[in-house]
Amino acid sequence: MALIILLVLIILAIADVNSSNEISSNSYSACPENEKQALLVFKEGLIDDANRLASWDPHHHPDCCTWFGVVCGNMTGHILSLNLSLPPLDDTVDIDSYLMSMLKGKINPCLSNLKHLRYLDLSNNAFEGLLPYQLGNLSISGSFQLVATGNTRLPSLEELHLSNYHLQLGRPLLNVNLSTLAVLDLSYNFFTNQMNLGWVSKLNSLVVLNLAGSDFHGPIPNFLRNMTSLRHLDLSYNNFKSSIPEWLYRFSSLQVLSLSANELQGDISSAIFNISTLNEIDLSWNDLEGKLPRAVGNLCNLRSIVLSSVRLNQDISHIFEILSVVNFGQLTDQLEHFKNLKELSSNDNSIFGPIPTSLGKLANLEKVEIYNNLLEGVVSGKHFANHTKLRYFEGWDNSLVLRANPYRVPPFQLRLLGLRSWHIGPSFPFFNNFSGPLPQISMGSNPSMIDLSNNYFLGPLFHFLCFQLNATIGTRVLSLANNLLSGKIPDCWIKWQSLQVLRLDGNRFTGKIPSSMGTLSELQSLHLHNKLHGEIPLSLKNCRELDLTNLIILILRSNKFGGSIPDHLCALNSLHIFDLADNNFFGSIPRCISNFTAMVRGSGSWGNAILYAAIAGPLSESASVVMKGQLLEYDSTLNLVKVLDFSRNKFSGKIPHEVTSLQGLQSLNLSQNHLSGKIPENIGGMKSLESLDLSQNQLSGSVPESMSSMTFLSHLNLSSNNFTGRIPTSSQLQSFNESCYAGNHLCGSPLKDCKGSGNEHGVRNGGRGIGEGQEVNWFYVSMPLGFVSGFWCVLGPLVISRQWRIMYFRFLEQMWWKVCDFVAKIK
Repeated sequence: MALIILLVLIILAIADVNSSNEISSNSYSACPENEKQALLVFKEGLIDDANRLASWDPHHHPDCCTWFGVVCGNMTGHILSLNLSLPPLDDTVDIDSYLMSMLKGKINPCLSNLKHLRYLDLSNNAFEGLLPYQLGNLSISGSFQLVATGNTRLPSLEELHLSNYHLQLGRPLLNVNLSTLAVLDLSYNFFTNQMNLGWVSKLNSLVVLNLAGSDFHGPIPNFLRNMTSLRHLDLSYNNFKSSIPEWLYRFSSLQVLSLSANELQGDISSAIFNISTLNEIDLSWNDLEGKLPRAVGNLCNLRSIVLSSVRLNQDISHIFEILSVVNFGQLTDQLEHFKNLKELSSNDNSIFGPIPTSLGKLANLEKVEIYNNLLEGVVSGKHFANHTKLRYFEGWDNSLVLRANPYRVPPFQLRLLGLRSWHIGPSFPFFNNFSGPLPQISMGSNPSMIDLSNNYFLGPLFHFLCFQLNATIGTRVLSLANNLLSGKIPDCWIKWQSLQVLRLDGNRFTGKIPSSMGTLSELQSLHLHNKLHGEIPLSLKNCRELDLTNLIILILRSNKFGGSIPDHLCALNSLHIFDLADNNFFGSIPRCISNFTAMVRGSGSWGNAILYAAIAGPLSESASVVMKGQLLEYDSTLNLVKVLDFSRNKFSGKIPHEVTSLQGLQSLNLSQNHLSGKIPENIGGMKSLESLDLSQNQLSGSVPESMSSMTFLSHLNLSSNNFTGRIPTSSQLQSFNESCYAGNHLCGSPLKDCKGSGNEHGVRNGGRGIGEGQEVNWFYVSMPLGFVSGFWCVLGPLVISRQWRIMYFRFLEQMWWKVCDFVAKIK
C-alpha cells in the first residue's frame, strides 16, 4: 500500500513540474500584446540617433521580452523592468558618441499601460516636455530611478530624481503620495515660478533636497524656512540677489550646504557656522566679502569648505590657522593637521603669502584650487611629496616659482594642471610615467610647449584637445607621442593655429585625419604614425585653400591611408622629410615632386624651423625614419636629414624623372610597390644620395651608368626586380653585397662575370671589350705604371748622375750627425 501511495506522489510531482514548465514556457514565449503595443507607441515618440532600440521590431523580434532594456516575469510574461538609462558621462567616454546615444523626445503616457512595471530607469537621456501625470497610476514598488524622467505613485517611495528634465509642473506632481519621500532632486529644471514648489515644504520626511540650477531669482525661497529637518540642501547655480536669510541658520541638522554660483551679497556671517553639524559647505562664486570668521572653529565635523571667488582678503596662513581649530580646538599654523582634507579651494580671492610646505603632508588631497590670488614664493617637490590621490591642481595667476627635479617621478596622476603666470624652471619633469586618461591642462597660460610623450596615457583625446573652444591657444609644440591614446583624432584644431610641431605618433588612433588639421598654417612637423585610414583629407590636398608651406616634416607612416597622392600636395615646398611608408596609397608618383625645393638644395639650416625648440624649451624635435635599411631616430642632426619614403604601398607606373632633380635628397625609398619601367638615366645627378632602395618592384632595363658617380652612396638595394646587363664599374657599386642585386639578371662584380656578348644587354660604358668581352680595367693597369714612374723619378737621377749621388749621401750624413748631436744634448 505504501509503495502505491509513493508511486502516485511521484507521478503527481512529475505532472506538476511538466505543467509548470509548460505554463512558464508558454507565458514567456510572448509578452502581452497590449504591453508590446505600449512600448511601440512609446518608441514612436522618441528620437533614437544611435539606434539603441533597433531590437524593438515586432517583425524580427515578436517577443518584446527579448527587446533591449526589457525584463519580463518568467511565469507571466508581463513587463517588470524597463531600463533605458545611460551611464554617467566621465573622462573616458567620447562626448560626441554619448550625446548621440541619448534618447530624445517626449515620454508618452502609454507607459501607464505597463501595469506590472516594478522598475523604470530612463536616466541620463534628453527627454523634454510635460511629465505625464498618468504615470502616477502605476503601482511601482522596489527599486525605482528616474533621473531626467518622470516618476510614479509609490506607497513606500523614498527617492525621486527628476534632474535635468526641463520639468513643467502644469499639474500637481503626478498626484502622488510622497509622504515618505526622503530624497528629492529637482535640479536643473529652470522653474519659472518658485511658487509651484510650495508642496515641497509639506514633505516632512525629506532629508535631501536639490534645487540647483532652478533659475530662481530674488531672495532664497521662503517655502524652505520650515524644513529644518533637512540634512542636505543644494541651492547652487541660481540667481539669488540677497543676503543669506537668518532662518537658514536654524537648520540644526544640516550636514551639507551648497550656495555656490549665486549672487549672494554681504559679509560671511559667523552665524552660519553655528550649525555645528555641517561637514560640507560651499559658498563659492558669490558676492560675499570680508574675512573668514573664527566661528568656523565650531564646526568640528567639517571636511570640505569651498570659498572660491568670495573676495577674501587675508593672509593664507591666517586662514589655515583658523581652519586648524576645526580638528584640534587650538590655533596652529600647521596645515598638516588636516589629514582628511580632500579638497582645498580658495581661488579668486586676495590671499597672499607663500604656500606652506605642510601642504605636502595632506595625503588624501584630491583637488587644489588656489588660482587668481596674491600668493608668492617657491613651490618645490616637498609641496607634493605625499599627494598620491591628487587629480586637479589649479594655481594659475599667482607669483609662484616652480622648482622641480626633472628626474623625479611625481606620485600623482593629474587630470587638470593650471600653472599660468608661474615662473617655471630651470627644469620641469619631462618623463613622468603618467597613466590613465589625459589630464585637462589650463590653456589660459598659452604654454609654448606641452610635452606628455613617453607615458601611459590612454583613452580618447577629445576632452584634452577640445575642452575650451572659445579661446585661441598659443601652444607651438604639442607632443603626445608614444602613449596608449585611442579613438578618433578630434576635429577641433582650428583653435591651435600657433602649432609648429604636432606629434601624435606611437598611439592607437583610428579613423581619418580631421579636416581642421589643414588649418594649421604654422605647422612645420607632423607625426601621425598610428592606425589611421582613408584618403588624405581635402584640406591637406587643396593648398589653394590651405597654407601648410612651412611644413618641414610630414610622417604618415604605418597607417591605412589610401587613394592617390594629389598634385596639390606638392606645394609643400619646405618638406625635408616626407614619409608615407606602409600605407595603401596607389596610382603613380606625381611628377610635381620636383617642387619640393627644400630637397633640391643641399643640406643646410632650417631657418625658422628651429625656432620652436628655442622658444618652447628643452624639447628637441626628433623623428624616426628609415635610412640605410634601418629605422633610425634623429634628433640633434635632424636638420641635416632629407628623406623621401614611399615604400610598402601600391604605387604603379614609372619612376618620374623629376625625382632626379631632388639633388639634396639623402634617402630615397620606393621599395615594395608596383613600379615598372627603367631607372631614370640621370639619377647619378643626385650627388647627396646616401641610401637608395628600389627593391621588390617590377623595374627593368639596365642599371644606369650615371650611378657610378654617386660617391656618397652607402646603401643600395635593387633586389627582386627585372634588371639586366652589367653592373657599372665604380668604387661604390662594387662594394655592396651580392644580396643588393639578387633577383635580377645582372652580371659583373660583385656578381659573376658577364660571359659573351649575349648577356651584355643595356651596357653603357666608355670601355672597349677585349678578349671574351672583358673590359679593360684601367685601375689595375694604372697601378704598375704609377709604381714604375714614381720609382724611376726618385732613383733614376741617382743612378745616372754621379754629382746627384754625392750630394744625396752628403745630405744623409749631415742629417745623421744632427740627430746624434740632438740625442747627446738630451742625455
